[in-house]
Amino acid sequence: MISLDTLSTFLAISENAMIDELILALLTNPQLAVFFEKYPALKKALMQDLPRWRSEILEQLKTSPAPDDLADEFTLFQQCQPLSRPAFCHRLEEILQYLEQHHSPFAKEARERVANAFPADSLTEPQHILFLQRWRLSLSLQTLSLNQQLFDEEREKLLAELQQRLMMSGQLAQILSDNNEVAASRLWDLTKNPLQSGDYQLLVEYSDFLAQQPTLQKLAEQLGRSREAKVVLSEDAPMEAFHQWVREPSNVPEGVNGLHQSDDILRLLPTELATLGISELEMEFYRRLVEKRLLTYRLQGEAWHDKVTLRPVTHHHYDQQPRGPFIVCVDTSGSMGGFNERCAKAFCLALLKMALADNRRCYIMLFAHEVIGYELTADDGIAQAIRFLSQRFRGGTDLPACLDAVLTTLSTPGWNDADAVIISDFIAQRIPEELQKSIKRHQSQQQQRFHAVALSDHGKPGIMRIFDHIWRFDTGLRSRLRRRLRH
Repeated sequence: MISLDTLSTFLAISENAMIDELILALLTNPQLAVFFEKYPALKKALMQDLPRWRSEILEQLKTSPAPDDLADEFTLFQQCQPLSRPAFCHRLEEILQYLEQHHSPFAKEARERVANAFPADSLTEPQHILFLQRWRLSLSLQTLSLNQQLFDEEREKLLAELQQRLMMSGQLAQILSDNNEVAASRLWDLTKNPLQSGDYQLLVEYSDFLAQQPTLQKLAEQLGRSREAKVVLSEDAPMEAFHQWVREPSNVPEGVNGLHQSDDILRLLPTELATLGISELEMEFYRRLVEKRLLTYRLQGEAWHDKVTLRPVTHHHYDQQPRGPFIVCVDTSGSMGGFNERCAKAFCLALLKMALADNRRCYIMLFAHEVIGYELTADDGIAQAIRFLSQRFRGGTDLPACLDAVLTTLSTPGWNDADAVIISDFIAQRIPEELQKSIKRHQSQQQQRFHAVALSDHGKPGIMRIFDHIWRFDTGLRSRLRRRLRH
């Protein structure tokens, strides 16, 4: 079997130029131009798909077989190329009959060239070379025609795929990307799997609900922030001089600050000067002067000076902690139905949006009587998100089974630095002591964090103690009315 790629290679046909023309024709489509003007971030994501399209088209050429008639004619052409002119003329009638029997486009021209030859049924050397060149040109035109037919089919297929993905991306861009380039790129990847136009209506509905709950959106943003930076101090550091301007009390004559005893004659009180004019008290005055016991004004101010101290050299290294994946466990018990269900799903949608923007993974676990998982950032993440949003909360609450599944996932490669988020009203049974110890080991040894998003004020305190952070969003009627009045 001879493929179209092999024929193109032997006939020196440039496939890359044809592929470039195909891609250029796609990108200059008026519909794409209007879409890219509206969503520039998605244009960059689409351009990253060009190498994949190119490789897929080349692979299609390599695997597409040439028609049997064309492959046989090409094989005959290869056999005739190395023949000498006498040997070629000896097989000339056989070649002509073969071309005519197989309805080759070159058959008529080949018969005319032989008929015009002199002597009859023979070719001169220039005629022999020209005959092979024209035959080669005919084969090239047939191969180009087949390549063009294949490219037209690929263009139609790519255009249909683009229209489907652009329609879906345009609907979801405002919900999940907000023109963030990283989020737009990941959203473009998630739209590879085809969906019906109404399938993602649930995403639009829950996005509208999330917009009506700004407190819930703010809570998700706080939970999704990066971990605090670490400060590392150098050890065994040399001492360095540290200069600091300080202000201390000084006897600078700035103002009167009371009375005191001294021998400052210039600042004597008038009563002390009066004793000097009385002969009986003059000796007493001199005695108190020598003893520095004369009452004088105390003038005092403040002075600045450079204070030099020695301290060890200290270097601060801010180690930004990586943003790990999300493992979100959603309680689907009957008590989580209604408004709680809508809040839980909208909160997961907010986390998915942050996961796309920060290039993180987002895995949802639903726990009731059993644990069901959905990875919303997988290749079919949009379809899985729709299936998750379609679930109904009407089961029991098996929180220990969910936490055990979370610990199993945290122990697998790729999820070691994940943050576990439990969304529940925490009206559940007690967590076994051994499971609590396992969670504490993950928190202390692996530095893995467990968050609780409590949708009720009636959760059991004994359950809540295992979490690093507790984020409260009371869904009671009073709290809902208070939030509505506030916003």
